[in-house]
Amino acid sequence: MVLINAFILSLIKKQTKIYYHRLLILFVYFFVSTGIYAQKIIGKWYGKLKIPTTSLRINFTIKKDSTGYKTTMDSPDQGAFDIPTDKTNIKDGKIAVFINAMMLNYKGTIKKDSIIGVFTQNGQSFPLNLSKNKIEASKQKRRPQDPVKPYPYYVENISFVNKQANNIKLAGTLTVPENVKNPPVVILISGSGPQNRNEEITLFNHRPFLVLSDFLTRKGIAVLRYDDRGVGESQGQFKGATTADFATDVIAAIHYLKNRKDLHFSKIGLIGHSEGGLIAPIVASQNKAVDFLVLLAAPGVAGATVLTSQKEKLQELSGISNAIIEADKKQTEKIYHIINTAKNIETIKIKLQKLLQNDTNLTDDIKKRMIASYTDPWLVYFIKSDPKKYLKKVTCPILALNGSKDFQVIPDINLNGINEATKENKHVIIKEIKGVNHLFQPCITGNIDEYANIDVTFSPQVLQIIADWIAKTSK
Repeated sequence: MVLINAFILSLIKKQTKIYYHRLLILFVYFFVSTGIYAQKIIGKWYGKLKIPTTSLRINFTIKKDSTGYKTTMDSPDQGAFDIPTDKTNIKDGKIAVFINAMMLNYKGTIKKDSIIGVFTQNGQSFPLNLSKNKIEASKQKRRPQDPVKPYPYYVENISFVNKQANNIKLAGTLTVPENVKNPPVVILISGSGPQNRNEEITLFNHRPFLVLSDFLTRKGIAVLRYDDRGVGESQGQFKGATTADFATDVIAAIHYLKNRKDLHFSKIGLIGHSEGGLIAPIVASQNKAVDFLVLLAAPGVAGATVLTSQKEKLQELSGISNAIIEADKKQTEKIYHIINTAKNIETIKIKLQKLLQNDTNLTDDIKKRMIASYTDPWLVYFIKSDPKKYLKKVTCPILALNGSKDFQVIPDINLNGINEATKENKHVIIKEIKGVNHLFQPCITGNIDEYANIDVTFSPQVLQIIADWIAKTSK
């Protein structure tokens, strides 16, 4: 759901898909030297990294083999496990943790059964104490907008088949308003990363699509939401699929709705969030069965531009200096140029190896991970994508919304792109909603570290705008 730079996240997860919606970026590599404390430090260590608006569990596992000590890191709240580190040593009862390229360090003192330390990132320090006592996940409270059963509408768990993808079965939920004859129906399309039908952000305990579905159905609009391929109850494999592949899943959902003999819908619309807002016009540009589009924080410019602007804004919010931002931007532009001009992934790999081989600021391990990330089929496709190509072909009504505090899909860049591409379409409304973030939550800065402490899952104002527009468009 949330577009975050693929390499940044790939350093945390072995998966190279962009996960949204979603995370504090930690890059931790341990450098310690052997000594009298080595034996007691072997095993699993548990801690909780406290940051201004939330906290994250961090686990370290230290082992010893014939070559020395090895450490892996887990970040359970982020779904990241067995993250390898470069070296493990112990010296004078001290642990020192560094990764200079990412401006991170952890320094701790080994006690009898604990490590007392401080983690510093980009000049900001946070306490991180470790012990052998396992820390369980905090019990999450119900968000105020989460609907409570019984629902005042019809709910059915359904499945449909994508014949273009080896007949994989996709599972979802269809909600239909009661006592409404031939209501309009919308298909919800999630953003980047593996999403369930509720577009659930487990780390922040928010379910935007559940809230959106409930609100619209109560307003007389039927809703179909489904688990991404390879997620939840849906078949198939998520990894390796591209935006074009996900578009075929939407087409299969449309086919399912049109062939329900017991239900009749007046119109079929698509609501796409983030990457889903790119998928929606891809489908609508080639499928006349789509009667309207709602684009929520959707890309309006080339994928490379979306990622570059997003990464730059994230760095600014993290307090990184302008000099480092500019240097990183130049390097990223070179990488994106390679991807945009290469004919295939193998050529991209060869050219990236040549580009990075003399970069002394990066370890060989980081270089390998960068190349693996930037040759991921999904990322290559997204970087090369240009939504304008599809938006120009869409003739049905479009409602495009973006939050003024959205730093993942920057509003002025992307809304202007959508406006430019849809000039020939006389049924387009484009709005920037003041004070909301990428998830359309009321916020202060828009940074993802606010998400957990915002009780509102989906701005009531935005929900009403969507419902009113669909009702008017469907008349």
